[in-house]
Amino acid sequence: MNVEMIRNSDLQETLIAMADEDQRVLKELSDAGELPSDAYHPVMRSVHEWNAAKLKSIIEEHGWPDRSIAGEKGAEAAWLIAQHSVSDIEFMQKCVVLIERSLRDGNVDGWQLAFLRDRVCTLTGQKQLYGTQFDVDEGGWPIPFPIDEPDEVDQRRFSVGLNSLQERISEMHERERARRRSAQASA
Repeated sequence: MNVEMIRNSDLQETLIAMADEDQRVLKELSDAGELPSDAYHPVMRSVHEWNAAKLKSIIEEHGWPDRSIAGEKGAEAAWLIAQHSVSDIEFMQKCVVLIERSLRDGNVDGWQLAFLRDRVCTLTGQKQLYGTQFDVDEGGWPIPFPIDEPDEVDQRRFSVGLNSLQERISEMHERERARRRSAQASA
């Protein structure tokens, strides 16, 4: 086994462990009823900031950890970490540029760019392009944040491998119905 394969395997494992910790803490806080909340939960913030700092050092050493460097699961983990780096929008913007480059090279999936670009847009008060980011209406139902040129959103979504916006809205509504049924059953 060559050194490059070992390094890539280690990098992939590191990224996956970071993303797994993010998801573990998210589930733990959600199960405890502490999320969702209006404020950025300090424990979640701590995990996100630690992961972002580690991802920055990985990028400095390796470049964007796409599938050519970190494997499929490592690349997805890197995306998740960038997606959750909400306290450092400048870093998220840098990640958008790096993911765009990797997408052109065929080393990431288009949905990763769509979700991260939309997240940056919504966090900076701009309209999103792909309709991946959702808010909730007065009744607590998911609705997409404002979309730039909404008549073209499905074309943009299809170009990166996403389903139609209406299908995604239906999925989000079904998820909310399931959450409500579960909450009622627990009450």
